[in-house]
Amino acid sequence: MICPRCNKEIPDDAALCCYCGRVFQRKAPSRVHQRANGTGTAYKSGKGWMAEVTIGWITDENGKKFRRRLRKSGFKTRTDALAYTASLLDRQQKKKAPQLSEYWNTYSGGEMEKLSDSKRTAYKIAWEKLKSISLRPIDGLTVSDLRRVVGEKATTYYPARDMKVLLSHLFTLGAADGWCSKELPSFIILPDKNETAREPFTEDEQKALWKAYESGVTDAAIPLIMIYTGMMTGEMRRLTVDMIDFENRRILGVGLKTEVRKAAPVYLPADILPLLQEAAAGKEGRVWPCSQDDFYIRYYAALEAAGTRRLTPYSCRHTTATALAISENIAPETVRKVMRWSTTAMLSRYAHPDDADALAAVDKLKHKGEKSGAIEGAIEENKQE
Repeated sequence: MICPRCNKEIPDDAALCCYCGRVFQRKAPSRVHQRANGTGTAYKSGKGWMAEVTIGWITDENGKKFRRRLRKSGFKTRTDALAYTASLLDRQQKKKAPQLSEYWNTYSGGEMEKLSDSKRTAYKIAWEKLKSISLRPIDGLTVSDLRRVVGEKATTYYPARDMKVLLSHLFTLGAADGWCSKELPSFIILPDKNETAREPFTEDEQKALWKAYESGVTDAAIPLIMIYTGMMTGEMRRLTVDMIDFENRRILGVGLKTEVRKAAPVYLPADILPLLQEAAAGKEGRVWPCSQDDFYIRYYAALEAAGTRRLTPYSCRHTTATALAISENIAPETVRKVMRWSTTAMLSRYAHPDDADALAAVDKLKHKGEKSGAIEGAIEENKQE
C-alpha cells in the first residue's frame, strides 16, 4: 500500500505510516443480512420501527399489480419489528376465509341429508349453477356477485329461488364462523313468478284418449293411468310389476317427494285396471323401462294421436283432483287420502272446477216445496223482531 501523504510504501495492514505518521481508519466490512422472500421486513417509522409482511397482490383495471400488506408499528428496535413479522404471517393464515365450496361440503353432508329427495336434487342443481363463485372466499362475495350469478344462471322463478335459498343456508354457516353476514342472499332479486294455473283434461279429451287406446294407441294408457290414479311422472317411471297388487287394486311403495306419499298406497279404479294389466303383462321389472326423454315422447305422442291439447303430465294429477273435488259424494278427507296429501288444504291448489261445475253445485239447492223446521223457525224469529 502507498501512503497518500508521503508516497512511500507501507505494509497493507499498517494502522499508520511509519514514515510520516499518517493514521489510517479502516472500516470493518459490512455484513448484509438477507431475509427469505415472504418472511416480511422492518423499517424506520417515526420514532419507532414498523413490521410489514406481503399477503398477496391486487391487480387494478389497468393491469398494474399492487402488494397487499399487513403492518404493525410502535416497535423500539428493528429486531423487535422483524420478530413480529412471523406473528403477522401467522395471523393472516389463521384468518383466511374459507371458500364457498367448503360450506357447500359442510351443508350437503349435514343438514341437507335430512331433506326430501326432490329438494336435495334441486339444491344439487342449484349448486352446479353456482360453480363460477364456488372457489371464491365467502368473505369476498358481494351482493352484486350473488345477483349476477343468479341472474345469469336462472331466468325463471323456481330455479332462482333454489339458488337463493341454498346461498342462504351457506351464508348462515359462514356467519356462524364470523366470516360474512347471513342476510346477504336476502338481497337477491328473483324473477317474476308468472305462475299460471295448470289446466285439467276435459271430459271430451279423456273420452278421446279412451278412443285412441281402444283403436290401438297403447301409449294412450300412460296419460289415462295418470289421470285415473293421480300418479306423477317420476312414480310412473319407477313403477315395477311387484309394486302392483291387482287383487286389492293398490300400488305400494311407488310414492315420491313427501313422507305421506311414500307411505300411502295408490288406489286403482276398476276401469283402469285392465290398462295396467296389459302394460305389465310379461314384464318383471319396470312397467315402462325407458328413459325420461323417451317417456315424455311416448306421452305427448299419445296426446297427439288422441287430438287433445298438449297438456303436461302434471295436468293429469290436477285432473284427478278436480274430478274428485267436484263430486258431491266424495268427502274432502277421502280426496286427501286418494291424492296422498298430508292435509285437505292442497285441494285449493290442485282442483280446478269451472263455471259449469259451480252452477251444477248451486243447482243442488232446489226448492223442496216446503220449508224445513229450522228455516221456519228462523223466519218466525225474524218476524217477531
